Amino acid sequence: MADIAPVEGAGRPAGPFTERTPRVVSASKLHRSSARRRAGRFLAEGANCVEAAVDTRAAVEIFCTETALHRFADLVAVGRGAGVPISVVTERAMRGLSDTVTPTGIVAVCRSVTLTATDAVAPPRLVAVGQSLAEPGNVGTLIRVADALGADAVWLSEGAVDPENPKAARASAGSLFHLPVVRGIAEQDLVTSAHRAGLQVAVADAQGEVDIERSDDVLAAPTAWIFGNEAHGVPDELAAAADLRVRIPIRGRAESLNIVTAASICLHTSSRLQAGS
Repeated sequence: MADIAPVEGAGRPAGPFTERTPRVVSASKLHRSSARRRAGRFLAEGANCVEAAVDTRAAVEIFCTETALHRFADLVAVGRGAGVPISVVTERAMRGLSDTVTPTGIVAVCRSVTLTATDAVAPPRLVAVGQSLAEPGNVGTLIRVADALGADAVWLSEGAVDPENPKAARASAGSLFHLPVVRGIAEQDLVTSAHRAGLQVAVADAQGEVDIERSDDVLAAPTAWIFGNEAHGVPDELAAAADLRVRIPIRGRAESLNIVTAASICLHTSSRLQAGS
C-alpha cells in the first residue's frame, strides 16, 4: 500500500483529492478486513480518534474536507507538527472514506495498533474480555468503557469482530489507541491465559451464584471479566471453567442488560474495589 505512504511536502495540505485519486482509492479499501490485513493499516474517523492517533504516532495520513480543515484547525496543526501528511479531499471523496451517514469530515489512516495473543503485555489487574462479540459498535464501546474505568487491557477471542473495523474504531472514541487490545485469543485459551497472568476469571451471567453487590472481598482481586456474544452469551463450557459466575440484580421488568451496560457495571465494581484495596 505504498500509495498511502507519507508524501513530500507533508508540512502543507495536499489536494483537493477526489474519490478517483489513487491515494483516496487505496485508503477507501481499508473498509474491507482483507485490505486492512494486507496493508497493516486501518481508518480512524472523527476528531477524538484522529487526535489519539496523532498523539500515539499511529497516524500515517490525515484526510479532511475544506470545511473540516478549518473546523479542526488546531488538530490539523498538531498533526502537521508531528509530521503527518494532511490531504484535503472533496466532500464526495470523504463519503467514500467515511462509514457514517453524516461524515465528520476528518479521517486518519493509521498503523495497526492491536496485539496478538503472542505479544508480551505487562501483568494486568483488570481485563475486559469480549467473547465472540459480533457488533463493531459493541467492541468499540467495550474498549472505550474499559479505558474509562481503568482496565489494563481488552482481550478479544478469535470469533470477535475486528476492533480496527472503522465502526469499532469510531465507537472507541480514541480509546483503541490508549490501552492494549489483544485480538485472536482462542476461546479455549481464555481461562488459562487469564490464570497465567495472575487473574481470576469472572463471567457475567444472569443465573450466576455470585451477587455482584455482595461480593466485595472476592471482586477486589485481579480479575478478567468475560462478556459473551450478544445473541448467545458465554458458552456453558467457558462459564463452567470460570472461577466466578456473577449476576447483576435486575429489580425492574427488563429481561436483561445489553453487553456494554453489563460490562460497565462489572468493570466499575472491580475498578472501585481494586482502588480501595
